Amino acid sequence: MARELPKRSEVKEEYTWDVSAMYASKTAWEADLKEVDAIVSDLAKLEGSVMASAEKLLAALELGARAEQKIDLAFNYAERLFDQDQKNTEHQAMSQKMYGVMTDYQSRTAFVVPEILAADKATLAQYFAENKKLELYRGLVDEILRTKEHVLSSEMEKLVAMTGEMAQTPEQVYSIINNADLIYPEIEDENGEKVRLSHGNFVPFEESGDRRVRKDAFEAFYSIYKQFAGTIAGLYNGQVKQQIFYAKARNYASTLEAAVDANNVPAKVYRNLVETVNANMDKMHRYVKLRKKCLGVDELHMYDVYTPMIADAAKKVSYDEAKETVLKALAPIVEDVDYPVSYEEAKELVRKAVAPLGEEYGKLIDRALSERWIDVYENEGKRSGAYSAGAFGTHPYVLLNYNDTLDNMFTLAHEMGHAMHSWYSNANQPYIYSQYKIFVAEVASTCNEILLMEYLLANTTDKKERAYLLNHYLDSFKGTVYRQTMFAEFEMKSNQMAEEGESLNAENLCKLYYELNQKYFGEDMVSDPQIAYEWARIPHFYYNFYVYQYATSFSAAVAIAHGILEEGAPAVERYKKFLSGGCSMSPVDLLKQVGINMEEPKPIQDALDVFGKVLDEIETLI
Repeated sequence: MARELPKRSEVKEEYTWDVSAMYASKTAWEADLKEVDAIVSDLAKLEGSVMASAEKLLAALELGARAEQKIDLAFNYAERLFDQDQKNTEHQAMSQKMYGVMTDYQSRTAFVVPEILAADKATLAQYFAENKKLELYRGLVDEILRTKEHVLSSEMEKLVAMTGEMAQTPEQVYSIINNADLIYPEIEDENGEKVRLSHGNFVPFEESGDRRVRKDAFEAFYSIYKQFAGTIAGLYNGQVKQQIFYAKARNYASTLEAAVDANNVPAKVYRNLVETVNANMDKMHRYVKLRKKCLGVDELHMYDVYTPMIADAAKKVSYDEAKETVLKALAPIVEDVDYPVSYEEAKELVRKAVAPLGEEYGKLIDRALSERWIDVYENEGKRSGAYSAGAFGTHPYVLLNYNDTLDNMFTLAHEMGHAMHSWYSNANQPYIYSQYKIFVAEVASTCNEILLMEYLLANTTDKKERAYLLNHYLDSFKGTVYRQTMFAEFEMKSNQMAEEGESLNAENLCKLYYELNQKYFGEDMVSDPQIAYEWARIPHFYYNFYVYQYATSFSAAVAIAHGILEEGAPAVERYKKFLSGGCSMSPVDLLKQVGINMEEPKPIQDALDVFGKVLDEIETLI
């Protein structure tokens, strides 16, 4: 009989997150939603008079900020409950209700931005001079003015806002299908025991040293996506078509232009990534050739991509071991703290420490690992993957689906980076500037991964273990720079296809994805027919040009992490300012503060050169 996932009620409490930091109960959540409605009603009364006086402008901005802060908290509470078990119908309803609340807010307050944009610069300047409390909102108003040509009339903004709830349908339906409804086949594990595939165990099976297991898992897993490819293609087509609608409505040349402009990022940053990675495809093909050699196979297949090339050194890492190692890996940031230690010991050491940045960072990491900020293990109905999320005024929350692998340990380090970024941003910015742009969201997370890798490499003298770690480093580059850029190119080209009137049916999407897979992996890789359906299992394609940021952030993080290790305190101070910056300036300018210009090929090229050097070293060890 196959091993089944535990029900939510069967998971030990210590390995689940505690949502009570947001609301003590559903009743408190509902009470806050009533308050939101009252605040929005007060704001709606200002329609037609936002720019009547400095006081009216201030009132509109303040009420909007209050409402958005409460909506953000209520949304996070509902989503954390929903994600821990998406089969729970009560939590499904709470999640759906929040999308309705957000749509209602956007619709009832759609007049604010157009009224601000309708005012002349002299009037705005006068109001800021008259009421000093407005100064807090100067950056917000400047951002509104930046997007002036893409803002519609008040009535049109209301109409567009009214589409918000239904616009969530493709992503919501896909999430439910992908995380709750799809039933994956059973396979036999290395011991001949039947195990049902899931999102959480698929990659660990692909990491297996038993090629039969890898092949069986690969073919069985993608057989489900082949079966539902038409349905999922319909959902993806709906997602792309709605983005085309929004881009056209707001006078953007393309969905790509609209998506990146939302984060104040030039489109050339996206195209620069794709072009630079394509110009370095020889390194990726060299990696594939090395993998084929190390595994000693006549043909390298897509189910051979995740298993370690240095198989004998492969080891599982428990969650508790991962906690300990992550803390050690962060030593350049948590100076003067001797890990591993218990939480109580760590708290005392942090209190006595001299270096504020390092000690504070270490204390926060330790709190996150011991105070139920993290939902650790997979359970029935739980959302797949991993993420960090949270609301202003509470600590961040981290979702994992931990499976005792080295890769999962890096995921833990990754999500802790997100959590710390959120904490520092929230602690140092007012609510309206606390939410950093998506473009920089993956920098802190990836920086933690690189620090972890450098720590592990520095603390091994075993040749084979070093080779295994270098293998993992290569896989990080492959997965984060090359693979995510392949995803980004797929998203860019599929959107272009739709904009040009070409159908995004399953056949066309599979053809596009398969051809990209062939280009990125090269002639030494057999692009198995099942891989054509991989696009159907990628939830990030519903996040509207999100994935490219993994690759750009990885490149930036390589430079930041190496700076911390080589330069010490000055680099740490710059990094701390970056973490604390929120959206107080454009994300491109935030990175320029730490010496990184993502508008140029150099950061991408420098990261890929590191990839080449790691290839050089591992070739000398095998």
